[in-house]
Amino acid sequence: MVPEAFRTEPLVAGPLTAAALDEQVLQYPERKPPRAWFIAFALAASVMSLGFALIGYTVYMGIGVWGNNRPVGWAFDIINFVFWIGIGHAGTLISAILLMFRARWRNAIARFAEAMTIFAVMTAGIFPAIHVGRPWLAFWLFPYPNQRGIWPNFRSPLMWDVFAVSTYFSVSLLFWYIGLLPDLASLRGRATGKVRKIAYTVLSLGWRGTPQQWRHYEKAYIILAGLATGLVLSVHSVVSFDFATSVVPGWHMTIFPPYFVVGAIFAGFAMVVLVLSVVRRLMAIENLITMRHLELCNKVILGCSCLMGYSYICEAFTAWYSMNPYIHHTFMQYISGTYGWAGWLAIACNTVIPQIFWWPRMRRSGLAMTIVALAVTAGMWFERFVIIVISLYNDFLPSAWHIYKPTLVDYGILLGSFGFFFTMVLLFARVLPVVATTEVKATLPGGQPEEASHA
Repeated sequence: MVPEAFRTEPLVAGPLTAAALDEQVLQYPERKPPRAWFIAFALAASVMSLGFALIGYTVYMGIGVWGNNRPVGWAFDIINFVFWIGIGHAGTLISAILLMFRARWRNAIARFAEAMTIFAVMTAGIFPAIHVGRPWLAFWLFPYPNQRGIWPNFRSPLMWDVFAVSTYFSVSLLFWYIGLLPDLASLRGRATGKVRKIAYTVLSLGWRGTPQQWRHYEKAYIILAGLATGLVLSVHSVVSFDFATSVVPGWHMTIFPPYFVVGAIFAGFAMVVLVLSVVRRLMAIENLITMRHLELCNKVILGCSCLMGYSYICEAFTAWYSMNPYIHHTFMQYISGTYGWAGWLAIACNTVIPQIFWWPRMRRSGLAMTIVALAVTAGMWFERFVIIVISLYNDFLPSAWHIYKPTLVDYGILLGSFGFFFTMVLLFARVLPVVATTEVKATLPGGQPEEASHA
């Protein structure tokens, strides 16, 4: 793998000036979208409506319409929650951690990745709320003075989830919004309609681009990047504690925190590549989000795939070396039980298929990266299915063993979550700049003071 410092390929394809960059990126929210956008939006919104209709049906009828049973009390809802929280990790990783390391290749894709983080966490938040059965009482999860003198159980990892995820969402949202301010001010200056002018004026918070404002902006941006860097590692660690702190065989594993974090980054980057490979063509910004950006993301996917394979081997070794009959039984269920097909599907999608990225040609092939991204997305969802369902359906009491069968409502709500996510992505692409113009300008020739002086 060639270090970035030795690469000669430019980050922006073709000749591009700062003015041309503004015109290319900022004019998209001002004009009528292409027909492909309307078709994609109609499809995504229809699927989202189906999902929300089924959520309403669940609230009306109760969660008995799901396939959950005894002993599988956690099923699609918690699988979907963990899956979508993982999808939200890549955005903060690209935005915050790569910013701290001054990786300039992040500039063109950071804005979109940050937005995906926001939408993925919003999607994830739906599932714990409906899983409690009575979502109108979900506010009981928050500590507040009340006449009953009842407080949440702070020793429960489920409570830690509430604070970890809400903090992560708040910091990610603030980080994303601050990065938008200069571009919102540019849109304000270009706006012609009264409503649009007022909206962008309010949203840009009086940004004028003065040297003092830029100093405050840079300071706030780097502080939030530092906060987000810690959170991106802690959030999925806390989510893994929901399982690792229990006594259920297959969950009670010390490897779970790093295993979950790597898996989250893996799934998140796959979704970033999947969405960007479509959006860059739909919005005709292939010169800004180039094959080099996607190739670097694919290298991260390849590295995460190897780490996932290493984790699977560690899990197998633990089951064999510990001589614990319960852990051994659970692991054998992963690969040869009733749901063994799901275990092998997760292994194939997460560790075998991404290996094609060892060939540079595959890392730059649109078809290959789409196939791998879809495989990883499916594989990571099934990995959560394996962890949750297979570990639960054979518990300590053989008399309580029960096969889990999801219902059409389960499938519909899962499909609706994808519809909600892509609807939000398409709306974002329609009304806001998807590329941070101020950051991309820094990568243009002469964009840095030292480059100008050497020239």
